[in-house]
Amino acid sequence: MLRILLLLLTTLALRADDKADLLRNMDTGAAHYGDVSRQIWNFAETGFKETKSAALLRSELKAAGFTLAENVGGMPTAFTATWGHGQPVIGIMGEYDALPGLSQDVATERKPLAAGAPGHACGHNLLGAASLFAAIEVRRWMERNKIPGTLRYYGTPAEEGGGGKIYMIRAGAFKDVDVVLTWHPADNNASNLGSSLAMISGAFRFYGKASHAAIAPEKGRSALDGLMIMTTAVEFLREHTPDFTRIHYVVTNGGAASNIVPEYAELQLTARNPSMPVLDDIWERIQKCAQAGALASETRMEMEVSSSYWNELPNDALGALLDRNLRRVGGFTYSPEEQAFAEKLPGIAADLSSHEQIQPPMRETGLASSDAGDVSWVVPTGTFGTATFVPGIQPHTWQAAACAGSGIGRKGMVVAAKTLALSAMDLFTDPAQVAAAKASFEKRRAGYQYLSHIPANKAPIAH
Repeated sequence: MLRILLLLLTTLALRADDKADLLRNMDTGAAHYGDVSRQIWNFAETGFKETKSAALLRSELKAAGFTLAENVGGMPTAFTATWGHGQPVIGIMGEYDALPGLSQDVATERKPLAAGAPGHACGHNLLGAASLFAAIEVRRWMERNKIPGTLRYYGTPAEEGGGGKIYMIRAGAFKDVDVVLTWHPADNNASNLGSSLAMISGAFRFYGKASHAAIAPEKGRSALDGLMIMTTAVEFLREHTPDFTRIHYVVTNGGAASNIVPEYAELQLTARNPSMPVLDDIWERIQKCAQAGALASETRMEMEVSSSYWNELPNDALGALLDRNLRRVGGFTYSPEEQAFAEKLPGIAADLSSHEQIQPPMRETGLASSDAGDVSWVVPTGTFGTATFVPGIQPHTWQAAACAGSGIGRKGMVVAAKTLALSAMDLFTDPAQVAAAKASFEKRRAGYQYLSHIPANKAPIAH
């Protein structure tokens, strides 16, 4: 017994030394990966169009000795990069798609680099680069120390509405993985033991009969009337939905001209709820609103699901592991120039110091949705956030895009990369950590069956 205890203590000491060495190495190499993140920020490519971004990440991984699999799930910008062999198989996910219309310079006022162009207002340039940084450093550590196991980087496109990870799941890209680690840019540093909102998004198309709106209005059947009756019914429905339900929509086609009874109209609608089974019921009721619109206007309605994400399944063991390593890494400080930049941004928090601290693990339900949620239902997944945005700044804003291209964003990115790397080291060297992650996964998933709402025959589509 004493011998086993001494061996365990020796192993822990060696691991601590390895971690200290790895952190020093990452401090030395951080500038390069900051440059990678900035290049992706400059590319600012939207979902399924991230050609330059994906190529840059692939080239870095190939140069580091990873074996690449491209065009995963039939998506040219989806790939995996694998190093090593055997168990365990640990995955690290990266994203790199930008948002339309949010081009922004690193400035404290609205200043698009190109009017109407995309911008990295969700910080995915940092997400992809930090995961890259971690994967390459862990690979080097594994090779130096002859650590058994398989390390895999997942290049996942089109998180912003395209659901790239879902098509990768369907292609079997995650079927042999023991644990997946990921992170997301935020305005504080915290492990995530909370969830997110499940989401279903679809197009509701109404088909009517055109006619001259003044000469023969009685001969027409307005597709726009059907759409508007639907939206009126949806507004009444809001009163009778569970807490945290979100329903939002835009009219993408309302007709050709005001003097023509519209023969075609289209609505894009998204609904969200913390539970996918609850959302299923809400979605059925939304479809009834659409059917009512078609019935009342004597038009025809078709619905097509365009995207759907499951709510994230928390993993208690991985949340605790990431929290420990995030606390070891710690926060960071602003330079005087970064402090001045932060103070001038509109929308900041009263307290600008949260980037220096590690917050308690987040346990509440976040109000966004991500296809990382789908991955969390098929493989144990751990996630966390780091303060790449100035405290108070929310994603999908020009302020977030400015932060994502700044030194503040890159400092938060390094915190994320280090946390990912240390956590992967623990999973490769301690089988109990992997077993605990799997046990937590099975406990949380019990009683549910994962099935994506995206039709099996639907191909990935660039928006």
